[in-house]
Amino acid sequence: MINQRQQILNLLGLARRAGQLVTGEGMVLTALQKDQVRIVLLASDAGQATIKKVTDKCQTHQVRVVNDFTRLEISQAIGQARTIVGITGAGFAKKIHQLTTKLNEGE
Repeated sequence: MINQRQQILNLLGLARRAGQLVTGEGMVLTALQKDQVRIVLLASDAGQATIKKVTDKCQTHQVRVVNDFTRLEISQAIGQARTIVGITGAGFAKKIHQLTTKLNEGE
């Protein structure tokens, strides 16, 4: 069986192909301001300034931030080098939210 981490990464790839993914810091922050992002995945090895900026912006807009993955894992999942991605599709966001909750509870 595929574990939750792998399921989430697979969903990122699907969301990208479905056009429901915003990538890169500038694009994600802009989409957040327009209330287009449902959930943000931020690399655990991102720079401190980036982590603070994105986390603060997400708290302002009440968007969940997931930082359970490295830059390499996120980049491989979507096929391009990225530290931050935002999910715009409600269905993908809901499923990723459920999986990260299970992941963080240690199921």
